[in-house]
Amino acid sequence: MRLRCASLHRPLLLAGGLLAATAASGASQDVVTVRAEENFRREPNGVVLARIGEGASLRVLATEGNWTQVEVEGWVWLRSLQTSEEPAFDLVVSQGGGENLRSGPSGTIIGVLEEGTLLEELGRAPAWARVTRVGWIWSASLSDPVPADSEARADPPLVVASTRAPDNFARASGGGPILAAPGGDTLGTIAPNGDVEVLAREGSWTRVRLEGWMWMPETSTDEASAEAAPADQPEVLDPTALADDPAQYAGRVVAWSVQFISLERAEVVRTDFFEGEPFLLSRFGGPDGKFVYVAIPADRLSEVEGLVPLETIAVTGRVRTGASRLTGAPIIDLIGLERSRED
Repeated sequence: MRLRCASLHRPLLLAGGLLAATAASGASQDVVTVRAEENFRREPNGVVLARIGEGASLRVLATEGNWTQVEVEGWVWLRSLQTSEEPAFDLVVSQGGGENLRSGPSGTIIGVLEEGTLLEELGRAPAWARVTRVGWIWSASLSDPVPADSEARADPPLVVASTRAPDNFARASGGGPILAAPGGDTLGTIAPNGDVEVLAREGSWTRVRLEGWMWMPETSTDEASAEAAPADQPEVLDPTALADDPAQYAGRVVAWSVQFISLERAEVVRTDFFEGEPFLLSRFGGPDGKFVYVAIPADRLSEVEGLVPLETIAVTGRVRTGASRLTGAPIIDLIGLERSRED
């Protein structure tokens, strides 16, 4: 019953679907709408439990900094679920690669639940289970809260215009989200017919640059920077720890000293990458250490093409997965790189 997607890197979510969640207390919460497909996490910047589709309506439970806690509800094919051993939950997604969350039995797809996601059961229909889960979503991907007894509304889209020469620009006729990386969190949205500068293309993905202005008074700059800094500070994490519990470390920023082995391009069987994506094959901890993969943005290839095999480099990156499906090696997305040897 799982809808297979065309993308090799992540599931494609269909827009829409009302997540009509009701809190256990019976009290009404404000309603928000998902502006662009976004990660649904166990805690702020934590483990990804699902991807929620554009247009879904969620009930707000709490806010914390740049994150909003919401409750999601929907229906899942029973054969993709097993009884949970966790006392606080009833079911767990057992389908390899995850399973669709729908608005009703055989209804509209409103999200994709990750394999291993724990759920509370609300009821059943033949071959289907009605489930719910509380989690966190990046607040910038949500509309402003609307009272539960009011008609839900979406904020008007951001209008983007360009007055520069069109040689390296593309017009996003349908608009859409701009992600931090393929499969990553949403940084913002571009309105239909907005212009973006094209930096590189890899398969179905395009790396773009967008320039504009936003209101940010000086009095709030320091507070905002102090709040955002902890999530981006590199951590000292052993790659072996990531492989032992890969979901726990997704999204963390790490700094490692590794031995470069070779620059590779991902084959179609490496489903944690998109096909043809460049990455460094490297080793952590010396000749007998663990292999790690460092995904390289296409516009930064020039930084790594001169690396010498067995050269030691210092890399900073964000964890894409703690254990790749093909080899079990961790994958990080490159943020920074320093060569330790003298040229």
